[in-house]
Amino acid sequence: MLYLVRKPEESIIINNNIEIKVIEITKKYVKLGLSFPNSCSVLRKEVYDRMQKENLEALIAFDVEQDDNNDDQIK
Repeated sequence: MLYLVRKPEESIIINNNIEIKVIEITKKYVKLGLSFPNSCSVLRKEVYDRMQKENLEALIAFDVEQDDNNDDQIK
């Protein structure tokens, strides 16, 4: 993992087209501003993790349903 130190109003650039700018720093949080192409998807990590978990659960449920359907066809 890369660690960088930035002050308010300072930025970092990723892949020449993504800018992450420190907007505000308080005792409780850091507010970031992000500029990126429409082709990029940006999610908070907790949202991304929840989506991954739900997708995996849906895939498992689909596989179980498909197995049940295959068992019915064999009988």
